[in-house]
Amino acid sequence: MTGPGDRSGTDASQGAAAGSGGFRKGAFGVSGSGDTSGFGGLVRVEPGGAVALHSTDRPYGGWFDEVTDALIEAVGAATYAAAVRRVLVDRGEITYFVAREHLLTLVQALRDDEALRFELCSSVSGVDYEGSGGPEVGPGRPRLHVVYHLTSMTYRRRIRLEVAVTVEDPHVPSVSGVYPTADWHERETHDMFGVVFDGHPALTRILMPDDWDGFPQRKDYPLGGVPVEYHDATIPPPDTRRSYR
Repeated sequence: MTGPGDRSGTDASQGAAAGSGGFRKGAFGVSGSGDTSGFGGLVRVEPGGAVALHSTDRPYGGWFDEVTDALIEAVGAATYAAAVRRVLVDRGEITYFVAREHLLTLVQALRDDEALRFELCSSVSGVDYEGSGGPEVGPGRPRLHVVYHLTSMTYRRRIRLEVAVTVEDPHVPSVSGVYPTADWHERETHDMFGVVFDGHPALTRILMPDDWDGFPQRKDYPLGGVPVEYHDATIPPPDTRRSYR
């Protein structure tokens, strides 16, 4: 008997085969195995493959439209149009890509408006899209992103905000004045990615020494390492022994 989650048969074989449109499906490229582990559902972007840079058309579906309309009403249509560069709905989640100069206006409304009530910033993290496939990074596609997960405990909803900045100008306003939980999250993102959170009360490194050179989670940060010898064999440092994709 087969069900909605069954991936065996011709369709699964074709989907798990070589990537289509820049995507690769499955854990190890195996096809036709009747995989029941769940790894057959993985979809990964191949180097140089497609990256979702479009904006999802409305209606978004579910409560996403309700939240969007409430946000537009809270900040005004003109501010929303200037602040939100695109909206992506994917895998049951909604992401608002926000211009940094309007970030504080949006998060204040998202927290305080009675129709929104996103009281908790549960996470602030960084992403470096250098060499991640798709169009080359540049002025129109900055490589450093700051990602915010906001949770409404009142309405049991969760949304994501993303702010993109360049390596040359990695400044983003701190949201710690609106969401105190963001304090240490912003410090870690600063430490690992080099994003400068303007207005943070004490933006210092918390994982690396104060005089450390570079930001370890940027894609161009060297892997480093030292050769290790044992049993008449030498293992070279990771950045010299293999090519990471």
